[in-house]
Amino acid sequence: MQRHAIRLSIRGRVQGVGYRWWATEEARRLGLDGWVRNRRDGSVELLAIGPEAAVEQLVAACRSGPPSARVSQVETTGAQDDGSRGFHDQPTL
Repeated sequence: MQRHAIRLSIRGRVQGVGYRWWATEEARRLGLDGWVRNRRDGSVELLAIGPEAAVEQLVAACRSGPPSARVSQVETTGAQDDGSRGFHDQPTL
């Protein structure tokens, strides 16, 4: 299976609203590997790895996020597959 990797930078009211927990659950539901973490600048960073269609579904979902979030911007960039297995939360960077 071809693994597609993409990095997202999500801005808006995305910290303190359960965004990382929500993103982890969405990614796991889609069968993706990778991670999510808060950034000190107030954004959330996410690396999604898996089938391209599933990655694109997660990107689309991240544009809305959980009900309490207010997403203002989602930037996507191609990324290298870092070998992650499973999807998990990482410490703030």
